[in-house]
Amino acid sequence: MGGDALLARLLAASPVTLGLGMLLAIFVALVGVRALLQLAKSIAGTRVERRVVEGLRARFSAALLQADWRTLTSLRQGEALSLLLNGIDTAGFGVHELVGLSSAVMVLGAAFLAALTLSTPVALAAIAGAAVVALAYGSVRRRSASFGELLVAGYGRLTSLLDETFGALRVIKSFSAETQTAAQIAEVDAQLTHGRVGYVALVGLAQGMLQFGGAALLAVLVWLAVARWHVQPVVLLPMVALFARVLPVLGTVQSGWSHWLNARPAVEQSLQLMGRLEAATEASAGGVVIARPQHTISLDRVTVRHPGRSTPALEAVDIVLPVNTTTVLLGPSGAGKSTVADLMGGLIAADEGALRLDGTALTSEQRIAWRGHVAYVQQEPVLFNLTVRENLRWAVPRATEARMVEALERASAQFVLDLPQGLNTSVGDSGRQLSGGERQRIVLARGLLREPALLILDEPTSALDPANELAIAEAVERMRGTLTILIIGHRGALTRLAERQVRLAGGRLVGPAQVG
Repeated sequence: MGGDALLARLLAASPVTLGLGMLLAIFVALVGVRALLQLAKSIAGTRVERRVVEGLRARFSAALLQADWRTLTSLRQGEALSLLLNGIDTAGFGVHELVGLSSAVMVLGAAFLAALTLSTPVALAAIAGAAVVALAYGSVRRRSASFGELLVAGYGRLTSLLDETFGALRVIKSFSAETQTAAQIAEVDAQLTHGRVGYVALVGLAQGMLQFGGAALLAVLVWLAVARWHVQPVVLLPMVALFARVLPVLGTVQSGWSHWLNARPAVEQSLQLMGRLEAATEASAGGVVIARPQHTISLDRVTVRHPGRSTPALEAVDIVLPVNTTTVLLGPSGAGKSTVADLMGGLIAADEGALRLDGTALTSEQRIAWRGHVAYVQQEPVLFNLTVRENLRWAVPRATEARMVEALERASAQFVLDLPQGLNTSVGDSGRQLSGGERQRIVLARGLLREPALLILDEPTSALDPANELAIAEAVERMRGTLTILIIGHRGALTRLAERQVRLAGGRLVGPAQVG
């Protein structure tokens, strides 16, 4: 009882007699200080959260952009988008809760020390009771984590579904599948709602149990203090007031820990995917400068294997592209044509064999540097929601207007110059303000602006109308003899322009190259 007697003597010996006005002023000042501390805490917590989010998103973005092409092609786009957006924000929220949790734990530590000063037996009993209550929350913690896993999976499914929906709007409208698609989105959203409501209900139930359990514990402690330990009122009243202030802090600890457990699956999945991407980081070109080939660009006995497939995508393939000639690569779907394009463009390295320029095999750094000499035009044109000028300069940031006009003319894209705003015309989201043929010709102009040594045309006209196909074919015909062109396709006007033909089937060459 040393603490009881000490407190009683201190109160009795106090020479200060406070009037009502002074007491009210102190009360107001304390409330103001508390409000300022709460504000500072909120700002500090938010800053920590945003630093974590910005750091994780920057690290994730860098890992995504620097990963090798094979890893990227095996990545589920919806999963990556969900973690890049929702997952990382959830991780930031979890860190914010940990900051609040650490602050609450420090408050509890200070309260425990104060309680020990007032009455050691009551303080130790309170700690024992709090430990019992904490053990009772084991199931709540486990369910919080399971709800977190459910929400992470749900947001991943929703992101994938929305991404697919935006990419398939034309098909959805054509098949009158609006109701069906809306129902699919609503079903996934309902699952998210179930998970979110369940989690909120769990946290609310836990808070109620904590308040009830805390009140019961406080009642038991007061009874023990009076009936068993004969604690003096001068000590008991401050002790009760102290415990009453501690109960909300315990609630903060409980909710903060539940929020962290709910956010932890998103953190773990984000870090897991980030680690996978970082492990697949490509070697840097490291300032390597590679000369344009003067004689040949070739694949020498290349073999490429994809995980999960029993047969190679390409097996012992030899292809030689003489400089400044046009070659068409023919073959059915799945023959390995796109893999050849990826190899020729330096996007991937062969498991066996090599990409050679003028007979010299390229190292990893040289292969990456070689990409700067390649222009790739794929079947689906990729434009950004910018102006034509900005889309062209995306490839060559310092391109002059004269060079851009020249590239547009070479690509049969002079129509841009006749538009009311010319090069400053906005192309819209994914270039939707333009027709497919117009988009493809601008993409071709963007590639030509790089003055490439190798132009790869991967079925660029397969989805175009005859007029646009003819316009691109005329552009390619004018380029013949000025740069090396590899055309990938089944048929059409472009394939007839080639001087040489190479055929693939099942990842193997079918016969020798034919001269057209």
